[in-house]
Amino acid sequence: MKTKILFLSLISTLILAGAYSAIVASKAHPMIDKANAYVASLSSDQKEKGVFEFADQNRTSFEYLPPADVPRRGLSLKELSTTQDMLVHDLLRSSLSAEGYWKTEQIISLEAILKILEGGSDRRDVEEYYLMIFGVPAEQGTWGWRFEGHHLSLSFTMVDSKIATTPTFLGTNPAEVRVGEKKGLRVLAKEEDLAFDLLHSLSEDQMGKAIYHDVAPAEILTVKKSEVEALDNEGIPYEEMSGPSRRILQALVQEYIDLMPADLAMLRKSKLEAAGWDMVYFAWAGAKEKGTGHYYRVQGPTFLIEFDNVQNNANHIHSVWRDFNGDFGRDLLREHYEKSPHHKH
Repeated sequence: MKTKILFLSLISTLILAGAYSAIVASKAHPMIDKANAYVASLSSDQKEKGVFEFADQNRTSFEYLPPADVPRRGLSLKELSTTQDMLVHDLLRSSLSAEGYWKTEQIISLEAILKILEGGSDRRDVEEYYLMIFGVPAEQGTWGWRFEGHHLSLSFTMVDSKIATTPTFLGTNPAEVRVGEKKGLRVLAKEEDLAFDLLHSLSEDQMGKAIYHDVAPAEILTVKKSEVEALDNEGIPYEEMSGPSRRILQALVQEYIDLMPADLAMLRKSKLEAAGWDMVYFAWAGAKEKGTGHYYRVQGPTFLIEFDNVQNNANHIHSVWRDFNGDFGRDLLREHYEKSPHHKH
């Protein structure tokens, strides 16, 4: 009985402190608590700059060029204290797998390498990555956040505890570090190597079908559109592949899925499998060997993966995962509005 009284007393204290919603929300996903901790650390001026209404039009856009070329909204890492910087990384770790967090950190670190390669260019800065919070982080209702800078854009939208994780953009320049302490580093190696493995696992006839153009496009085709539709189903479908090729394709898609922690990865995979593998297409353009520009895409009824390595003599990667109906939580929001009494007419 004494334990129960102490517990109720603690809850009452937390309610008065405004923390009870975070406790309840933590049952849904730890990113809620991490986002709330970050927001609570901000000064009023920082909140004015880094926290937006959920309806803000910037929520459904993304960018991957350097902030020096395309200015960002939100708070950059350089505007944060050491403690606040740690809170940002806590949020990232709660929302990504260990591998996903490693890739994020390495992509950021490439800015320091580019700075050296470009003779100390002011365009390159490892602290020019921005966090934007949209709405109030909570288990119920709608909110979201995005972490973004050069070659990195991670978007999360939560609607009544359901989470959307796209668009997800990762890029690397250089794709392979060829000088210095990090020589040999290839952050997106698996995304590239598995695709080549898949291409060369195909029979001659199958490869001829998979390659839809001899020249790779200079950029991913969907670039940074807010909303995308399915591209042409060029290439070879999963149903026409042999067993070994199918397994490589599954491993390739899984590499993108595994950017997220297990719970969020399962959401991506379950949506893919509900739509079925048979209508998933693998399409290739460009060179069949590394060192020359190449591009591929994996497209299913609900999603699109694009990968392009053409720029800087095929040493500069852009990759993205898009959901046709679910980017920025659009499918979750439609469901939310249909069920919410105050949105019905």
